[in-house]
Amino acid sequence: MRRTVYNEDHEAFRETLRAFIEAEVVPVHEEWYAAGQVPRDFYHTLGDLGIFGIEVPEQYGGAGQESFKFQAVLSEECARAGVSFGGSSVHVALCLPYLKAYATEEQKKRWLPDFVSGRCMFAIAMTEPGTGSDLAGMRTTARLSEDGTHYVLNGAKTFITGGVHADRVIVCARTAAATAEDRRFGISLLVVDTRSEGYAVGRKLDKLGLRTSDTAELSFTDVRVPVEDLLGEENKGFSYLGQNLPRERLGIAVGAYAQAAAAVRFAQDYVQERTVFGKPVAAFQNTKFELAACKAEVDAAEAVVDRALEAHDLGELTAAEAASAKLFTTEVAHRVIDRCLQLHGGYGYMNEYPIARLYADNRVNRIYGGTSEVMKMIIAKSMGL
Repeated sequence: MRRTVYNEDHEAFRETLRAFIEAEVVPVHEEWYAAGQVPRDFYHTLGDLGIFGIEVPEQYGGAGQESFKFQAVLSEECARAGVSFGGSSVHVALCLPYLKAYATEEQKKRWLPDFVSGRCMFAIAMTEPGTGSDLAGMRTTARLSEDGTHYVLNGAKTFITGGVHADRVIVCARTAAATAEDRRFGISLLVVDTRSEGYAVGRKLDKLGLRTSDTAELSFTDVRVPVEDLLGEENKGFSYLGQNLPRERLGIAVGAYAQAAAAVRFAQDYVQERTVFGKPVAAFQNTKFELAACKAEVDAAEAVVDRALEAHDLGELTAAEAASAKLFTTEVAHRVIDRCLQLHGGYGYMNEYPIARLYADNRVNRIYGGTSEVMKMIIAKSMGL
């Protein structure tokens, strides 16, 4: 069936992006994989290419597009080539919506031009050791100074994607105690300069997958954050997080679908080249049936993703619908990638083959952005259960 979710502009972007990945990323991706992160100056290259500015308003140096579909194309093309742009996905997909929605005009003028160019990379710090998906249980604090000029930030965060290279981090912290009626009250968002005294990047975490994405532990010891760097209103941070989670989960759903589609492609190519017992693996009925079943699941995931992309661009994607899309596509990707790895036999377990890396990369999709169990809770609640 013809896919109608993308228009000519999206497809032109895809063509440019595919050529860029093949020429500039594929040849050096092995080096990035070994290093566990992409080079910092690669983000300048992405800035020059216009990747970071697509959804940034024109007055701040961007292209002024409102569609999330360009980011979806980026996810699909990276998965297709078996590469990653490191922590830059967080820069645009997660951080930009907060800056566009809650930053003051002065803050936008100060931050967005360098955001577009890649000279100032953003990350967002929500998760803390011991809290996981329970964001209301965070313990990082930001106390307003007596003279009211700055906050004093103390605490720690973990699993922060882009945390090594980040120049600014949107830190979620308690500026007031939770109330008996609302334990979510009292959380604020502070845009912290990573050069600040008392700000420290701890371990670059050694992950199972997503090896080229720099993921770190962060700590804050009496970090002074100017009140001018408060994002949005004080104590309303949790509601801001909730409003942006559907987009984050849609992004994960798109990525999971793209990974599943890539897995089928990798397996299809492999089984036609590999021979056993004197004939191609593709000639066996089991191979044909397995790949056919995987293709059917990927087709269903594509339909779910496309419907969610349309709903998001229309401003109609609900939290429950985003949760449903994430739950379905990540479970599909889990099944499909596992079956496609099996078709590779022993070679599927070798990291030199993209299917092995895809298998490791995919596993986190059912954890971050809210676990599958949390997605089920959200969906059940929307059903009145």
